[in-house]
Amino acid sequence: MDIDIGFGKTGRRAWSLDDIAIVPSRRTRDPDDVDISWEVDAFSFPLPMLASAMDSAVSPATAVLIGRLGGLGVLNLEGLWTRYADPEPLFEEIASLSTEKATRRMQEIYLEPVDPDLIGQRITDMKREGITTAASLTPQRVAEFGRLTVRAGLDILVIQGTVVSAQHVSTRAEPLNLKEFIAGFELPVIVGGCASFSTALHLMRTGAIGVLVGVGPGAACTTRGVLGVGVPQATAIADAAGARIRYLDESGRYVHVIADGGMRTGGDIAKAIACGADAVMLGSPIAAATEAPGRGHHWGMATFHPSLPRGARVEVGELGTLEEILVGPAHENDGRRNLFGALRVSMATTGYADLKEFQKAEVMVAPALKTEGKALQRDQRVGMG
Repeated sequence: MDIDIGFGKTGRRAWSLDDIAIVPSRRTRDPDDVDISWEVDAFSFPLPMLASAMDSAVSPATAVLIGRLGGLGVLNLEGLWTRYADPEPLFEEIASLSTEKATRRMQEIYLEPVDPDLIGQRITDMKREGITTAASLTPQRVAEFGRLTVRAGLDILVIQGTVVSAQHVSTRAEPLNLKEFIAGFELPVIVGGCASFSTALHLMRTGAIGVLVGVGPGAACTTRGVLGVGVPQATAIADAAGARIRYLDESGRYVHVIADGGMRTGGDIAKAIACGADAVMLGSPIAAATEAPGRGHHWGMATFHPSLPRGARVEVGELGTLEEILVGPAHENDGRRNLFGALRVSMATTGYADLKEFQKAEVMVAPALKTEGKALQRDQRVGMG
């Protein structure tokens, strides 16, 4: 239902993950009987998650750890790991920068060109450890580096930008034709981001195996402030899930919806899947791991843009190991550790056996969900406070 903005403009009401709640069904389940595994293309994962292609979150080493824990780490092939043979001193420097100097200095650091030899080396390093490998390129660099990823043995390519469309228009350069590229490419491709029914549907029609959903909800992203562009994540996911149904009806092919950004807790992940996501892409929760390369800091792919940065270096601290954050055990009660144990218990509590069932869970609009009755926690800054 549209709401009048003024005489000449109407708009839909949209909802964030904080605005909704999952409604218990008539049954409950034993958490040990709940299946949270995820299959995409020919690959199976015990955890329905990807680690975001952000330098602060994913290095070749953390990608290996995430793979062994059951998820999929995505390495940024235009990041520090492919610009510098030894980027570790630069991570130390970025973590030590003052807030006033961080963005300008990061712009300088990221001026170093991408080294094609390092792309091959990083993929080989991950592949050698026996995990499923994934890495990302922006649409502008796919033609230049895409074939190199195939030769290096990559398993899944992610084509990722702030907003990716199936119909980019430019009078200055030949744009990437996603449909033609994917049709002739040897690897399965995930594309994104998007945040609307129509864009998700068009991306699905390119032949991608999955679409990333989310424009601006990430902890380090400033796109919504800098550009004024974005859609609250619960509505964006539900719209993309609707596009998935439409595309399945017209083609018989199932394309995965991957919620990208805006999720800090197990409850956020549960709500994303209840809205229709097949899996989630996590950035700041991974950057908060003790093994993460960001040293307790997190920044996005557009933080260091040379002329219009659309991200901030934010402090996320070090919550615990990757294992503790993803699968526990948790020793705090704020929902930021054992994320996928929480997903499993959420599904069990509401009576759903697997992810496909959970996508059909009833949700309701409940903006006071996190504050109702929580005055003591809020005053004492514990738990949900």
